[in-house]
Formats: sequence, C-alpha cells, structure tokens
Amino acid sequence: MTTIGIIGAGHIGSQIARKAVELDYDVVISNSRGPETLAELVNELGPRAKAATPQEAAAAGDFAVVTVPLKSYKDIPAEPLAGKIVVDTNNYYFERDGRIPALDNGEATTSGLLQEHLAESKVAKGFNHIMAKDITTTGAPSGAPDRRALATSSDYPEAVELVSRLYNEFGFDTVNIGPLSDSWRVERDRPAYVVRQNADELAANLARAPRTI
Repeated sequence: MTTIGIIGAGHIGSQIARKAVELDYDVVISNSRGPETLAELVNELGPRAKAATPQEAAAAGDFAVVTVPLKSYKDIPAEPLAGKIVVDTNNYYFERDGRIPALDNGEATTSGLLQEHLAESKVAKGFNHIMAKDITTTGAPSGAPDRRALATSSDYPEAVELVSRLYNEFGFDTVNIGPLSDSWRVERDRPAYVVRQNADELAANLARAPRTI
C-alpha cells in the first residue's frame, strides 16, 4: 500500500490525511512541534496513520505533501525527498511570511521556490486553492455533472500524473497549468483562488489571471 508522508499537520495537512486514510492510504504525518503533539489526530485517523518528525515523514512516504507556511519552506528536509514527488500546497501570505521581493515582482512562484530548495525532488503544486474543509466535503464521483476541478502544475509529467490521480480519488477533476513557471495563475488573490469551479470555469479563470496583484 502507498504511504504518503505529510509534512505539516495544519488544516490542509489534516484534511488530506483524513481523506487519504479513508481511501486506504497509509499516512505518516508530522509538524514542527513534535510527534507527541499529534496524538489526538493520529488516534482519530486510526491504524493507517502514524505521527513522526518531518525527516521521518519525508523518508517514509512513497511521495510527500508539503503543507507548511511559506516562510518555513527551507526547513523541509531535502535529502530524504530526493527522487520523490512532492505535492506543494504553499501560498504566499506576506502578512505571515514577510515580504519576498521575487514573488512581489512576479519573478518567481511559491512552488518554484520549493523546487529550488528540493532540487532532487519533483515538485507539483496541489490543493493550494481550496478551503481545507472542502477537501473532504466537495468531491464527487468521476463523471458527475459540474464536478469541481483543481489545478496542478509541475516541470515533471509524472508529478502531474500523480496529482491528477490523487485529485480524482479525492473527487475532483484536474486542470494542468503547465510548468511551475506558470503556477502563479492559481496563487492567492487570482480568479481561481478558493472558489468552487468546474474544469471549464477553472481553465477560464487561469487564463485571465494577472501576473502581479
């Protein structure tokens, strides 16, 4: 069975873990405060879940989900993620993260920064433009009318394929933005951000996104 290493156990990480164990994935989940602080969550998730350190979660996962504040992205352990697909949910909140000129000026993307840090990994953007509570409540079976769609982006086709499969299992269609250099289209305050949209609507919102806000 596939194991997902989840680095970050906040709202998004916890919801991804809940849906993953429902789908019979094994989950190793971590946060910055230590495994002992995750006892209640792991108890809720059941026998398929284990609490760990970020290093252990990275090592244990067949692939990983990184869902930490952007200001902490350089703390993600790189060595145990080498060669693995890493799904990045990061968003840039300057109020929390401090100003990052390369993002303010449209010279970089949030997932691109993580890819630079994890140079030996295959980063894909995912789950960044959906409210946490909606991850487990707004999915629908494949082929359902007006099925909600989520975007992904990566420089690696195999990473896009993995995220697309995961989205489908979670109940969502996929729209592929393309390379990480274009992933700004689904970042904070753009038209596609945290609104419910089907695949056609999402594609239209991505197309009309402004480069800088």
